[in-house]
Amino acid sequence: MVVDSWNKPKIRIPKTKPEWAWDIAGYTFYIGSVLLLVFVWNTLPEEVPAHYNAAGEVNRWGSKYELFILPIVGAFTAVFMAVFERFPEIHSYPKRLNESNAKEFYLNSRKILNQVKNICLIIFALILFESVSIAAGWGSRIGMWFLPLVIVGTCVPIVTGLIRQRKIR
Repeated sequence: MVVDSWNKPKIRIPKTKPEWAWDIAGYTFYIGSVLLLVFVWNTLPEEVPAHYNAAGEVNRWGSKYELFILPIVGAFTAVFMAVFERFPEIHSYPKRLNESNAKEFYLNSRKILNQVKNICLIIFALILFESVSIAAGWGSRIGMWFLPLVIVGTCVPIVTGLIRQRKIR
């Protein structure tokens, strides 16, 4: 039976161990970066790194209050993507989706979303840590490797997930 885009089956699939591991890693980095910000807040100068160029060098300084942007965007991202994780039937799928393969499609799509969500949380945490480190005088830790890591880190789960999806019959 072919399932059209409006009548996809609703299937509840428990989170897998890898999904739980990704969640633990992502939320640990996120919460850790927020706690770091809270603990060092009073020692930070009024101007902190606010933007980096492709080489990982600071190219704009801003108010230390701008450091709250990353945790706010991270929280929004986590909540928004967690909602989409919970309802994989609303994701977009190829026309070959049917009742016999829906569970496999849903799980694959949810895993991609889970990994990307948690990688984004880790990236936001690393940017916040880098900004706090530079502002506090601890030095730069990430530098020119950050942009390639972001690109690879976000593209690999998507590409591998799409390759897995192509194998679903």
